[in-house]
Amino acid sequence: MTDVRKAAAILLARTGLPDQLLDTLPVGGGCINDCYQLRTDQDTFFLKVNDAKAFPKMFKAEARGLTLLADHFQGAIPQVVYEEVFGDRQYLLLTWIEQGSAGPNGMALLGEFLARMHRVSAPVFGLDTDNYMGSLPQQNTPTESFADFYRDSRLMPLYKQAAERGVMHANAAFDKLCNRLEEIIPAENPSLVHGDLWSGNVLFDTNGTPVLIDPAVAYSHRECDIAMSMMFGGFDQSFYDAYDQNHPLVPGWEARIPLFQLYPLLVHVILFGGSYVRQAEEVIRKFGG
Repeated sequence: MTDVRKAAAILLARTGLPDQLLDTLPVGGGCINDCYQLRTDQDTFFLKVNDAKAFPKMFKAEARGLTLLADHFQGAIPQVVYEEVFGDRQYLLLTWIEQGSAGPNGMALLGEFLARMHRVSAPVFGLDTDNYMGSLPQQNTPTESFADFYRDSRLMPLYKQAAERGVMHANAAFDKLCNRLEEIIPAENPSLVHGDLWSGNVLFDTNGTPVLIDPAVAYSHRECDIAMSMMFGGFDQSFYDAYDQNHPLVPGWEARIPLFQLYPLLVHVILFGGSYVRQAEEVIRKFGG
């Protein structure tokens, strides 16, 4: 804690803010980073700390993603105050957002705001920099075709890692799935996506405003966010109704959900193994068998 407090004081000094550090308190809930609340004589901040060698440029990529979302998401995004590497540790200092509840309209607002954000486009799929999906590096090589992007920058790198670790094996159905992506997935313009939109990465402030955290941004297919939102319990139906009212999905999207969930499933295969292997294999058989 003493080292974190010293680092926090240095970070605050480098921001140029006049704040004087009063306290550094651990915050629970993070499974990748060590997290702290910084209390100063004038404000409150959120500090994330991690190993700079194990996860190089993780916070630089996260800062880029948060800034991009803040430009286009009508809800709230933690503001990047400062990002720095000291020795073998990396630090990301953000504004503190006090949590509240969704209230009666929060999930509908989230659906509306996400639909509008998904209308933000780019000439190609991908991003100008790679980033992370959880604790795994995520490729964002700019690509004209989403089928090629999903195959080459999402599915194949993780399937290869899983095979190298011995948790999945060469499978003709996987190759067939990759070859069928263009015929299965409807052509749409690239959309700005959060990239890791499960319930743990959505908060609401004390006004009931939706807050997005921990992004894995790219210009991708918007059904990636929709499919991700349906993992681990899914969102309230008002979210999906509001989304559809503002940016209707292409018919048949329900049947494509497992295909778009294959990428986060492969992330979980690599990190946790277990039942995620079976779930990933079922998706591969469904679309490539």
